[in-house]
Amino acid sequence: MQNKRVGFAGLGSMGGGMCRRLADRGFEVRAFDVDTDALRRAGEHPGVDAAVDVPGLAAPVIVTMLPDGGAVRQVADVLLPKLEPGALIIDTGSSAPSDTLELGRTAAGFGVAVVDAPVSGSPDAARSGELTLMAAGDSGALDRAEAVLSALGRVHRVGPAGAGHALKALNNLLSAVNLAAVAEVMLAGRAFGLEPAVMLDVINASTGRNHASETKLPDHVLTGTFDSGFALRLMLKDIRIATALQAEAGGPAAFGTACQALWEKARAELPAGADNVEVIRWLEGAAGRELRA
Repeated sequence: MQNKRVGFAGLGSMGGGMCRRLADRGFEVRAFDVDTDALRRAGEHPGVDAAVDVPGLAAPVIVTMLPDGGAVRQVADVLLPKLEPGALIIDTGSSAPSDTLELGRTAAGFGVAVVDAPVSGSPDAARSGELTLMAAGDSGALDRAEAVLSALGRVHRVGPAGAGHALKALNNLLSAVNLAAVAEVMLAGRAFGLEPAVMLDVINASTGRNHASETKLPDHVLTGTFDSGFALRLMLKDIRIATALQAEAGGPAAFGTACQALWEKARAELPAGADNVEVIRWLEGAAGRELRA
């Protein structure tokens, strides 16, 4: 990609770090967010110019890190008439594959390509360029997106348009299953007098280890911070997308169905802004005991 101008929409816990990372890698970034504080902070970073509105993002490449496909479409509907033919929209958030395909059809009418490249990783990984990106779309569009995506982390080309968002949702469903399962077995262990740190030491040296046991429990639960940086409502959105994909595929979906039911109950009873690891707070309440020693 010769032109290094990038428009960036969405400066939350992930987008803010990604925006700064692109600037640090030499891209000329024009950024926007409806959160004026997030926009101000981003604009203070060298190489990031704060746009006054969505039309001000117009550039050869537009990157979005927004809550869902509906939000992406709102931004795209404003920008598409402003973009030059040959421009590229890269959706790095978690959207439904059907939304991605619909956006692609609309964008094609303007001569604009769409790549879905959702990311997996933490806010720290966003800032350091160590994300995992699940890139999908036409091979030519992926080639044009490569410079931007590779600046953010390790790029995996996973298939045609929509495949990235499908894989992201399915991955997050598996992550949610793991998080709830680890919490359940550890709460049972607490009833037998086992210390949480001891259980994690053994689990992480054994076949039960997973990302939840290796990272989320020790870093965000046993510390009592519950601050992974990913909202529970967004995790539930991805779970719903994944179980819809399972249903469309004809199953099986026993774990997916049970996981969604659990997270739906937790979402209804936890505060609106709860972090996704706070599902464990809800499980602790149900068990009548805490994982923190």
